[in-house]
Amino acid sequence: MANDSSGRLVLASASPRRLDLLRQIGIEPFRVAAADIDESPFPREQPAFHAKRLACEKAAATAPQFPGDIILAADTVVAVGRRILGKPVNADEARAFLALLSGRRHQVIGGVAVIDAVGHVHTRTVTSAVRFRRLTNADIDDYLAGGEWQDKAGGYAIQGLAAVFVAFISGSYSNIVGLPLYETATLLAGVGFKTPPQP
Repeated sequence: MANDSSGRLVLASASPRRLDLLRQIGIEPFRVAAADIDESPFPREQPAFHAKRLACEKAAATAPQFPGDIILAADTVVAVGRRILGKPVNADEARAFLALLSGRRHQVIGGVAVIDAVGHVHTRTVTSAVRFRRLTNADIDDYLAGGEWQDKAGGYAIQGLAAVFVAFISGSYSNIVGLPLYETATLLAGVGFKTPPQP
């Protein structure tokens, strides 16, 4: 895809969801390169800062491999108050996350970082609100049995079977899936990368 700057777009993420979301708005990255960083929160780290920091670290870790190109990275954080719910390490932790989310509102915070062709960093942080209906033990058991909770922040995927749990959302839906498309397209346009015109 052509762009005004000399750089091509590199997606610094192994997430198939983020790649699918970019393709949804007509963007096909030149390269997809997973960033290997420690995603552990700092002690007392705020969820929004955590999401932004990890997005920046992923972009920074990837940029040296692609000098002169545009690097796009993102991170998604599920939070209940100040508590960050990461990717559950096993089904027991996923169960605990879903029990915590049951019947209450939580936040999904997306951090997006773009490094432009000359090395400048541009960021956005986007917050969406989600409320689950009250979940029964059978609801949680059935969901865990399907395996969809694996490698998902907060232990669920809104675009999958967990959609039936969602009673309310406010804000960007694509942010909850894994990449806020409006803000991402705006960032990319700001560094000279042409996204296809939207109808």
